[in-house]
Amino acid sequence: MLVHPQFDPVAIDLGPIQIHWYGIMYLVAFFLAWWLGRVRARRPGSGWQEQEVGDLIYYGALGVILGGRIGYVLFYNFELFLRDPLMIFRIWEGGMSFHGGLIGVILAMAWFARKTGRHFFQVSDFVAPLVPLGYAAGRLGNFINGELWGRPSDVPWAMVFPQVDQLARHPSQLYQMGIGGILVFLILWWYSSKPRPMGAVSGMYLVLAGSARFFNEFFREPDPQLGYIAFDWLTMGQLLSLPMILAGAGLLLWAHRRAVKES
Repeated sequence: MLVHPQFDPVAIDLGPIQIHWYGIMYLVAFFLAWWLGRVRARRPGSGWQEQEVGDLIYYGALGVILGGRIGYVLFYNFELFLRDPLMIFRIWEGGMSFHGGLIGVILAMAWFARKTGRHFFQVSDFVAPLVPLGYAAGRLGNFINGELWGRPSDVPWAMVFPQVDQLARHPSQLYQMGIGGILVFLILWWYSSKPRPMGAVSGMYLVLAGSARFFNEFFREPDPQLGYIAFDWLTMGQLLSLPMILAGAGLLLWAHRRAVKES
């Protein structure tokens, strides 16, 4: 049986200034997105300049942080926000919503598309393969913080999180990092490496990321303030992932039908 190492969430303590591992993981995520974006921009016929990537990542970072935090408050902890409104600013304590961050990034991409005169799906298709590794970094940050632990389990790699109880649990943060982050990245990077109809890469991302999150929720302990939303098994994360999957499937169908009509 494994035991969570109980990492110190503070990576660097400079007295009045503390740098948390969670914040470092966000910096890693934005750096990876910037680096991968420059790689994509250098591809022949990409239609992108390397210097544009920095501006795009800047807008995307604002969308992730603002959308992720606001989404967490609205979807998962609105009652706490009503009691303590200042909690929305204490990001270092954890509490970011993937789905809220996704909405924030969508709005940021729409703004960037309008600013640069591009079609929205030209921007979203470029951005989609840059996202999963950042998601993986965020889940690693959750694991370091010892939060978002899994359900009790007797699998050989089950892990005790002493800050919770003495039950062996799924290290669900690592599942999400591996499946929702690394695996989705590998599939999407391969898929986007070949010419696809406009909107197809975005649709594939929504299907893959939504399906990965829906699957991983079966191993993650539901948020205690919410529990199960319906049927004694459906969680908020799964409920929010269903529209992603459906929208992604619809977008894939639309993209390919549109390409056939134009051919």
